[in-house]
Amino acid sequence: MSVKILQAGETFPSVLVKTIDGLETDLAKSGDGFDWKLIVVYRGKHCPLCTNYLKDLNALLPEFNALGVDVVAVSGDSLEKAKAQLAEVEPKFDVAYDLSIQQMRTLGLYVSSPRLGMGADRPFAEPGLFVVNENGQLQMIDVSNVPFARPPLASMLMGIRYYRNMKESYPINGSFVSDEK
Repeated sequence: MSVKILQAGETFPSVLVKTIDGLETDLAKSGDGFDWKLIVVYRGKHCPLCTNYLKDLNALLPEFNALGVDVVAVSGDSLEKAKAQLAEVEPKFDVAYDLSIQQMRTLGLYVSSPRLGMGADRPFAEPGLFVVNENGQLQMIDVSNVPFARPPLASMLMGIRYYRNMKESYPINGSFVSDEK
């Protein structure tokens, strides 16, 4: 199956997901009072590194929000597994669950099969981070095939702060287009 690779500067795709509080949300849309969005795709309950990453996200949430950045985390876990993992995190940001394989592919994520001893009971997305700017464009992208190779959230915060505090428009990195081969 071919996977769409999301490109810097393109419009983030509309992906409808369910949140653990029973609502439906579009990953591409920022909440009221926010004009940017950080989408964190995590592997799921079977991943202790993800639990720690979500705890870090929770701690930095006020700083992201102060910059006008809405935050959502999403996994392919069932509602029950998502709630079990999040009991340990107590997130103050929106959390969505049940990301389908097709949605994972739409986001250009790596998808892994469950393995013995992992506790995953279905295919799951490997980590992905997407920062969407006020124009709905991908400002920052990080997609990994392992939980060990994702950027520290403090670095993401630093980068967003840099962009948000610039006086003049700055081109989105990695968005150069050429007809050269």
